[in-house]
This record gives sequence, C-alpha cells and structure tokens, in this order.
Amino acid sequence: MAAVANFQSPPAKSDFNLRESSVPSEIYQEFDNLRSKCPVAYSSENGGFWMLTRYEDIKNCAADTKTFISSVKAVIPSDPRGTRRPPLNTDPPTHTPYRTAIDRTLKPSRLKRLETVLEDHARREWKKLVDRGGGNAATEFGANFAAWVEVTWLNLADETAPVLASTAAAWVNAWREQNKEDVRFHSEKLYDMARALFRERRVRPRDVDSDPASSLLAERVNGEPILEEKLIDALRQCLVVGMVAPPILFGNITAHLARNKALQSNLRANPSLIPNAVEEFVRLYVPYRGFCRTASCPVSMHGRTVNPGEPITMTYAAANRDPDVFPDPHAFVLGRENAAAHLGFGRGRHRCAGMPLARMALAAGVKVMLDMTSDWEIDGELEYAKMPEMGIVSCPIRIVKA
Repeated sequence: MAAVANFQSPPAKSDFNLRESSVPSEIYQEFDNLRSKCPVAYSSENGGFWMLTRYEDIKNCAADTKTFISSVKAVIPSDPRGTRRPPLNTDPPTHTPYRTAIDRTLKPSRLKRLETVLEDHARREWKKLVDRGGGNAATEFGANFAAWVEVTWLNLADETAPVLASTAAAWVNAWREQNKEDVRFHSEKLYDMARALFRERRVRPRDVDSDPASSLLAERVNGEPILEEKLIDALRQCLVVGMVAPPILFGNITAHLARNKALQSNLRANPSLIPNAVEEFVRLYVPYRGFCRTASCPVSMHGRTVNPGEPITMTYAAANRDPDVFPDPHAFVLGRENAAAHLGFGRGRHRCAGMPLARMALAAGVKVMLDMTSDWEIDGELEYAKMPEMGIVSCPIRIVKA
C-alpha cells in the first residue's frame, strides 16, 4: 500500500449498503461481489467509511499501526458517546503498557491452570439447558459461559458472573441500536465494577502474572504509574471485550452442528478433533465486520485514495472467506491446512489479547456440549446481528440428552 500525495473527495454515493442487512448469506454474497469488483468500497452510512474485503489488504491494514491508527475510531458504528478507552482506542507507544500488563496474565502456564475451571463452568451452564430439554445456545449458554470466562480471568467474585452477563448484554444491545442513554446507563454499571475491583486490589494486590487488575496497577510509564482514570478505562474495556463474540460464535457453532449431523457425531466420538474444528469455526463464523482503523496519511489501494481521517473497516468476516487464501471458502473443512491463518482474532499489535484464552474456552464449551448430549436440533427462529457484527445472536434449540 503506497502512500500518495494527491487528495480526492470520497465518492458521492455508496458502493454498498449493509447497514440494515443481517442475513449472513446475503452479507457473504455482497462481500464476494465487492471482493472481485470493488475491493476498496465506500459507504456514506455512519458518517462515511471505507470497507476492505480482501484478505491481504485487511491483514496489512491491521498490522500497519503507523499508517492505520486506532485512536480515532476502532469500531463502526462507534460508541455513540464518542468514548475512547485503552488499549483498544490507543496507538503505540501509548498502547504498549496496557497490552504488556494484560498479556502478562495470559501466559500458557496460567491458562493451563484455568482449563479445568473453565470446563467446569461450561458444564454447569450447559447442564441448565440439558435438564430443561433445550434453551438458547447464544443468549443463555454462550453469554453466561462467556461471563464466567471473564470472571475467572479477572479473579472476580462468583456472584459477579450473572451481573456481568446481563449488564454486558444490555450494553451491547444498546450500542448496536446506538441508544446513547442506555449505553451510558449500562456502561456506568461496568465502570462501577472496574472501580470496585481496583479498590480491592489496591488494598489486597495479587500476583501480577495471574491478575489483570494487579498487573495494570504495577505497570509503569517512564517510571510513573498509569493514571487512575486510564486504569479504570482499561479494566472497563477488559470487562466486555470477551462478551461480544462468544455468544455469536456459540450460536453459529450450535446451528452448524444441528445441520451437520455427521460432523456432530464425528466430534462427539473424537474429541481430539475439537481444537481443529474450533479453528475452522472461527474462520467461518468470525462475527466482526466493523473493526476499524483510520488513515493517518493518504493511501492508495486498488486505484482509490483513502484520505487522512477517513475510517476503514477491516472486515474480518470477508477476509476469512477470501478464495485466494482459503479454497472452497464457504465450506467447513475439518483439518484445513491453513485454517489458523484466519484473521478471526485480528493481526498485529491490536490482535485479540485473549486469543489463547478464547481458543481454550471455545474448545471447552464445544467439548462439554457434545459430551452431555446425543443430539440437538434448532427449535425456533434464528436471530441475526446487525453492524458492527454478523452471525446468530439467538439460537433456540431442543436437546437430546446423552
């Protein structure tokens, strides 16, 4: 991507309009069309933004933090209040101490200790659906299990899990609808959780290698501690960063396995295949189509110029189905040789910090779901996400016990 000196105005009209679309098949078809005919497309929605659909363009955009910055806008549509929280909405070097503190708590040695704990949480939450003969794989199991993953990683009290699940879900829904007042109301509850956790850790700090709040408190910038308000912002970000994608992924995985009985039976009989299956599920169903960067200088791509200050969506859901990288991209291929090359967790310095934790939690969840059942069926209407995500947000199912 070569920077150029000339400037040009954004197109007068949109190349696409996916704002109201939520049906994945329609969205993927539009991605395919744009990828082949207009790989750098413009939309006038949400204040105007560019969208990339080719794998290499998106990978390069995500990795080049100098040309494509995060401090202006990180998601389209953005938080309607214009809030900017570290580390997601910061650029290096400001971004670095937050990621150092967070990454410290996600080392393989700690994650290994958490594996059985997460599986126990998954088993307990899935059992609630099994005992009833069904339920919602996304809004119940997916959301509640995701909350337990967050609670476990952050060392929060057990009673926080249901509160976090309901509050985060309410905040996400308000954000999707761009309801500023509801976003503020539910966000403040999350801030209260962050403030309370820091008060506790200042009095009783924990090992920095296994406690995110203590790790953030211990981090220094030029020998000085990070400002209190920035610490709270970062921890508030941590509270919800793992609450958006997992329910959608579990909704998609559950629906896929309900439709593909052979794969469901194969994974149930051969649980060692589950980690590979999870990788392919993430490639196929990553829910992100609105992650964003902003050009810091004029950039020319495929004959179009993106000017400084103009946002660009890195459409990971499109990148992961690029046929130039993933042959037969719309098919689930167990054991796909390059499945791990997907961009489901981003790329570069802003890649998902919780990537190893997410992989482990998804595998634990799928293992438990299969182990405790002999089958399940979709039992109602599926509901789908709108921008900035895509995928199944509500997946009612009927369960047959093992």
